Amino acid sequence: MRIFVEKLKINMIKKIWTLGVFSIAALSVSAQASEQDLQLNTITTAMPFVSITPGSRAGAMGDAGTALSASSTSIYWNTSMLNFSEKKSEISISYTPWLRQLTNDIHLSYVAGYYKINDRHAVGGALRYFNLGEITFTDDQANIIRDDKPSEFEFTGGYAFRLADRFSVGINGKFIYSNLTGGLPVAGQATKAGIAGATDISFTYNNDQAKIGSTKGTYTFAATINNIGNKVAYSTVATEGRDFLPMNLKIGNAFVADFDQYNSVTFSFDVQKLLVPTPPTYELIDGEYQMIAGMNDNVGVIAGMLQSFYDAPGVVLTDEVTGDFLQNEDGSYQIKSGSRLVEELTEINLAAGIEYWYNNTFALRGGFFFENKNKGARQFFNLGAGFKYNKFGIDISYLAALKRNNPLANTLRFTLRFELGGKESFDPNTAPE
Repeated sequence: MRIFVEKLKINMIKKIWTLGVFSIAALSVSAQASEQDLQLNTITTAMPFVSITPGSRAGAMGDAGTALSASSTSIYWNTSMLNFSEKKSEISISYTPWLRQLTNDIHLSYVAGYYKINDRHAVGGALRYFNLGEITFTDDQANIIRDDKPSEFEFTGGYAFRLADRFSVGINGKFIYSNLTGGLPVAGQATKAGIAGATDISFTYNNDQAKIGSTKGTYTFAATINNIGNKVAYSTVATEGRDFLPMNLKIGNAFVADFDQYNSVTFSFDVQKLLVPTPPTYELIDGEYQMIAGMNDNVGVIAGMLQSFYDAPGVVLTDEVTGDFLQNEDGSYQIKSGSRLVEELTEINLAAGIEYWYNNTFALRGGFFFENKNKGARQFFNLGAGFKYNKFGIDISYLAALKRNNPLANTLRFTLRFELGGKESFDPNTAPE
């Protein structure tokens, strides 16, 4: 009887996961069919290394980590989740060889930890270090100037406050340093290291008495806005053209299904969007580049975050005979109906993941991440596993790209975790009213 029940559970998990994967695939195909007229229009930012997933757990679940149960890497994903941790504290060390399809000396290292002060307060911190390997700088005549090893790092401190039994908020403060040129002039301009201060804000609703049908478990809804900070310039004389940080809105849902004392499965789904203005469309007209669609993206931080929801340029209509751009009576250019909305929707990334734990000792994970082909084309599957013994844990993940020659293909992540302190229990009598 027990064997039959276990087989039934496994078959149900397979069906749910397969349905989820095919649903996302169908949505992707449908979206691409309606976007065939859109041009490549990726959104670039300064310091993109702060958006690289550092840990192996979410890295094995399609980067769907916003609503996952608390761990030390919650400092990156969602600090407000720390108040729902069952452990008093944890530290972790993660290592990711990066872009191994292109080079063998780029890597990301990440150290993080947290501590629960009591039922209502938790603090955490993290250090991210990104080594870009050895780069040879040359002049415009290809003469070698010198070899250098550019690097970037980020310090993060976080605080989480529990509003009530099921609600928590969190805030992070960050200092980010990026030295890409070693002070050498580029294109005739003097350069400097980029420096930024930023913050993350996060919110979590966590219900450990949830049910789906007769299956008991924990449902979590979470939302975060990451990397709200100053624009960055690498030139000492730059007055315009400063770049935005990769400010990002993430909305996550997760359900942990507790089938019995030995078997549990987590289903996780994230919707993610950059809160950075979309580049407008420029064309060379009468010897000068003119903006023919979209909005000026040289705006302030808050204005840029708001503008990112409605500034997509869409598709400019052309004359079928001459190929010239069509204009309205007021001199503005005609935009294909609905193309702006379609382009805005293409800026939304989808991530889904699943995690199976046996006896809280061994885990198997999988996931899928989708980014539209016109906005970067990051589309990949993830696989991973985890092992836990007493207070020690190890996780590993593998990224399988869907397209050949993808620089992210075969990315591996490694994480070591150490739990400190005993199991925590929440006392509702101490919760704020």
